[in-house]
Amino acid sequence: MKKYILGMVIGLLYNNAFAYDNDAKAKLYDQTGQPTGEVKFTQQKNGVVVEVHVSNLPAGFHGFHVHTVGECIPPFTSAGGHFDLDGHTHRDHTGDLPVLLVNTNGRAHAVFKTDRFAVADLFDADGSAVIIHANPDNYANIPTRYVAAPDATTLATGDAGARIVCGIVK
Repeated sequence: MKKYILGMVIGLLYNNAFAYDNDAKAKLYDQTGQPTGEVKFTQQKNGVVVEVHVSNLPAGFHGFHVHTVGECIPPFTSAGGHFDLDGHTHRDHTGDLPVLLVNTNGRAHAVFKTDRFAVADLFDADGSAVIIHANPDNYANIPTRYVAAPDATTLATGDAGARIVCGIVK
């Protein structure tokens, strides 16, 4: 019993040393208003852990980003462009996250850590939203053997297509 209690105390001390109170969540909804999942942002000492659980989505890869405005009015263009703190182009936007792989059962779960932003950054004057797109994101990575340079749409959006899911970061 003493080992169990000691283990719990050590666990609490360890977690409190690396977790902070300014965590955030975004409940995700499709364009019909049906819930599709949740994204959690957990601030840690050296970055933010992002955890996403979704269901009832089309199988395949989907662009997954933080957007600049905390508003989700279908077709979700109200969420603005990709979140960015430093004026980068696509693939280097602060809010560009790894593509999300949805399995054939319509579900996806991903966990990763980013140091591109802090949770507090998501709460500027107009908030932030999480968007899942219809298509994969190419991160504006089109080799010059195919074209001289990526066009403006690719540079701005990574060709991720329509916004099919949105959630306001709270």
